[in-house]
Amino acid sequence: MQLVLGELRLGGFNDIDVVTSRTGLDASVVEATLVVARSEGWVAHRSGRVSGWSLTAPGRAEGERLLAEELDAAGGRDVVTDAYHSFLPLNRRFLELCTDWQLRSDGHSQILNDHLDHEYDESVVARLDELDGRVAIVVGQLSSGLQRFSAYRRRFAFALAQVHVGELDWFTKPLIDSYHTVWFELHEDLLATLGIERSRESSS
Repeated sequence: MQLVLGELRLGGFNDIDVVTSRTGLDASVVEATLVVARSEGWVAHRSGRVSGWSLTAPGRAEGERLLAEELDAAGGRDVVTDAYHSFLPLNRRFLELCTDWQLRSDGHSQILNDHLDHEYDESVVARLDELDGRVAIVVGQLSSGLQRFSAYRRRFAFALAQVHVGELDWFTKPLIDSYHTVWFELHEDLLATLGIERSRESSS
């Protein structure tokens, strides 16, 4: 249950195939879990031209309860908390990096980055490489507390490799597993695992 509810929290709105792919569970297991979760009021299903499953407010709370249970059973709370605090300054740097990827200066003001200035783009990607090395350490810490966090390292590596071969969408584009998408999901996963509301994060 925890894997399915967790994926819906991170993915937002997904069909069974996506949940199956992301969790590694058999499709029949995912479907049966969603049926149970809907009977409990934890998930909702929308039919029509765009169909899929989403998490409800009670489902979000149940997911956090299960994550806390998993974390305490693994004895990883201190490790994950320390890694989260290491992540926060990296998160601020990453947000600045994304802004620099999307905008650049023309000498007078900020303009949209058309990615025709290859030297500029290469300088931003070089900064991403450096930050990737730092977040890899955080993911390693997290994985020692909860093994499921290890999947983020593979996803970051794939997105970064795509950027390096010129597939620039893999830096910040939504709706694909871009570096930004993976980063956002890691951040949300940390908040959910530790039971921290994003709106109150600065005071945590």
